[in-house]
Amino acid sequence: MLKNLFKYVVVFTIVLALFVQGTAQNKASADMVAEPTIRIGVVPGVESLTIGAEGAFDVLDKATGVVLFSGLDEEVFVELGSTSTVQTNYRLQVSYTTSEAYVTDWVTRAEAEGYPTYVEDYNNGYRLYIGEFAADASFTVRTAFKNEVVSKGLAANDSFWKIITIAEGENELKVIHNGEEKVTTNAVQIIAPSKKVSINGTTYRGLAEVGFNSSGTLAGINELLTEEYLYGVVPRELPPVPYGELEAQKAQAIAARTYALSNLGKRSADGYDLLPTTSDQVYGGFEAEHQVSNDAVDETRGIVATYEGKLITAVFHSTSGGFTANNEDVWTSEATPYLRATHVAQKGNSLKYVPALDVYKLEEDGSESLRKVKKGDFEADWSRYYRWNFEWTSEEISQVLSTYYNTEVGKVLEINVTERSSSGRAAKIEFVTENGTFYEYKDRIRWALQYINASGNPAVLLSTLFIIEPVKDDVTGEVTGFKTNGGGWGHGVGMSQVGAVGMAEAGYTYDVILKHFYKGIDLETKY
Repeated sequence: MLKNLFKYVVVFTIVLALFVQGTAQNKASADMVAEPTIRIGVVPGVESLTIGAEGAFDVLDKATGVVLFSGLDEEVFVELGSTSTVQTNYRLQVSYTTSEAYVTDWVTRAEAEGYPTYVEDYNNGYRLYIGEFAADASFTVRTAFKNEVVSKGLAANDSFWKIITIAEGENELKVIHNGEEKVTTNAVQIIAPSKKVSINGTTYRGLAEVGFNSSGTLAGINELLTEEYLYGVVPRELPPVPYGELEAQKAQAIAARTYALSNLGKRSADGYDLLPTTSDQVYGGFEAEHQVSNDAVDETRGIVATYEGKLITAVFHSTSGGFTANNEDVWTSEATPYLRATHVAQKGNSLKYVPALDVYKLEEDGSESLRKVKKGDFEADWSRYYRWNFEWTSEEISQVLSTYYNTEVGKVLEINVTERSSSGRAAKIEFVTENGTFYEYKDRIRWALQYINASGNPAVLLSTLFIIEPVKDDVTGEVTGFKTNGGGWGHGVGMSQVGAVGMAEAGYTYDVILKHFYKGIDLETKY
């Protein structure tokens, strides 16, 4: 009897175990989704462009499905035929919010004061703009307006001006092939059995589409599966030559996949999800692909980073300079738990290895350079931008600031970083000039304080992790220019790409790398 009872218990245990396993597998299957498609605005705003394909193709009216043209290894010309009116104005970008109640309240208050407003759909939320000035409106006039709306609580000091184009009316597409022209008010797509299409001569996987963006001009859009998109992103964001460490490539693939999926619909007002630039992620299409990065994508298929069950905003940058930044120290946004400042070195968090202020001075003669510390910093041996310096003449700095602020600033007398974040990055800067004092904040400082590159042209400053000092004449003491010593390249938030390479070289796997840069995250397989 006991023998039979034991047999039943064993059988019951096995059945229960299989039931639990089956339930877990069913739940996992339920959580899995089909691989999403993604739309990239590879040519975001033009009046004409070409589309083509490898092998046979059809050009379709997207709305009706009617075949407009068929061809073989050819290009089709598409141009804008428009009856719309277009307005281009300076508008002050006040904030971004996901709260409709906030939008309603803000618009009501602004319009009660008699100010023109504009609300733009963006990334599942709204960008708020106030004011409307002609493209040639002076900086002085715009500054007076900004100060006025700030004083009324309708904008903040870090609000900034953007040129916004708005089109009204009906647009048409003219599609021309072998001298024949067809007109439609709908988007058109080119579809090929080869799954290889081209837009303005660049080859992409998937299909190509030409539609209208929010400004009423044409957008060339590449639509394809997410993993195929990543084939063209990872090698452009972290080139396998020279950064061929596979675990770093995997970390980049997961970060890029997470960013892509969490930002689907971000630019839906323009007919696509993402741009192929550093505004989102750099994407080079089929021609950019590399076997190492393709392997990294394939070996991490469907894996994403989450925080409390939600996809994270997996931002990344080239080089931190030794210490990453809190997101709120760089952008106007609330603190994000997983985007916390952290060291990018095995030596720890001591001030000696936090690249702020006097640490730069010590490194000028190499006496404290992390390049000389074996296994000291994960970035030092991989990035030419780990440390850098630039210098401006008085004439150059005056021209840079006059261009940025759209007014003649005259001689620049002082440049002072008046606030810094915990990672040492400049948070507020003032430019004291003959014609007034000008300010900029957080990451926008990089656009105000542009350096002169090797070609003699102004370029965005590499990072806000710098110190700046006047250059003075040894005899007269007169200021003859300014010099800066800094570190890093990019905004500094999230994953340092070359830091990931250094960690991979030191033997860390992709999951450890990601959890170092994104605090408290989990890795999940979505499809």
